[in-house]
Amino acid sequence: MTELVVATTNKKKKKELVALLKGLNVKILGLDDFKGAPKVREDKKTFKENAIKKAVVLSRFTGRLTLAEDSGLEVSALGGLPGVRSARFAGPSKNDAANIRRLLKMLKGIPFSKRKARFTCFAAIAENGRLIKAVSASVRGVIALEPRGESGFGYDPVFYYPPFKKAFGEVSASRKNKVSHRSRALTKIKKILREVL
Repeated sequence: MTELVVATTNKKKKKELVALLKGLNVKILGLDDFKGAPKVREDKKTFKENAIKKAVVLSRFTGRLTLAEDSGLEVSALGGLPGVRSARFAGPSKNDAANIRRLLKMLKGIPFSKRKARFTCFAAIAENGRLIKAVSASVRGVIALEPRGESGFGYDPVFYYPPFKKAFGEVSASRKNKVSHRSRALTKIKKILREVL
């Protein structure tokens, strides 16, 4: 069976990616399965460049088919922030609660109707240091006035999705995974992986 490396050390993200890749005839490994895996700095200016960099570098290191993604939140009223700095918006500690607090503070006084946002995901597949394909997807919503729900991770509690009339933090993982930016990107990736495999 072909092994596919999911290039993340984030346990919640890995769990979500494994669920989204269900149905593929692959054995999924994480970076924690590889001793001494390099920490790839996400120092590029776009999600696409970061995803490609991670996939290429880590596929060369693991010697296996590798899937990497970079995603984040872009808020129109903030000129696209937090963008590629989404995970480190409140500092290098990657603290979800602190990131949300900073976001809500910056949006203070801005009415709900003007808090439009989107989650964007770029996913890339590489093998032996060579890019195979990169795809993108996004989902649009509005930043809630306060966190709602305990589900998900990252900005899910403040990302209000109008078709659900709820924030992603208020719905189950399986319901979110039907519409999320990551699920839409991974649907495209699955088609490509089936061809590759």
